[in-house]
Amino acid sequence: MMSFELNLDRVRDNVAKATTEDLLDRATVFRAGMEPAALAIIDEELKRREVTSTLIQHHWENRRSNVLSQDAVAQRCSYCERPAIVQRWGWFKLFRRLPLFPWRTRLCDEHAQSNRQVTSGRKE
Repeated sequence: MMSFELNLDRVRDNVAKATTEDLLDRATVFRAGMEPAALAIIDEELKRREVTSTLIQHHWENRRSNVLSQDAVAQRCSYCERPAIVQRWGWFKLFRRLPLFPWRTRLCDEHAQSNRQVTSGRKE
């Protein structure tokens, strides 16, 4: 198993640049899959932004019933870093035009509503 050293300076920079919604997702639905040191930085940044524990709890309650999860960790959207709420079949396309094979995609609320098609180069 490969181990890595958590670079807390990079985590702090990333957290400082993140949106409040992204931090709320990390502190709630992605919490089980995160390092404790990173969570401490996220929790501190949310306090600095004056996000109350009531708002964090409200975000958790709204998200937890809708997200796809595996081993208590929310699955990420195939298009972005937001939590996925639905899984659909799409086409893996070569050069964004030639459908090669069907594959399952995970979509957040935004991408599920827009019905975007899966293209090559997107992460799974």
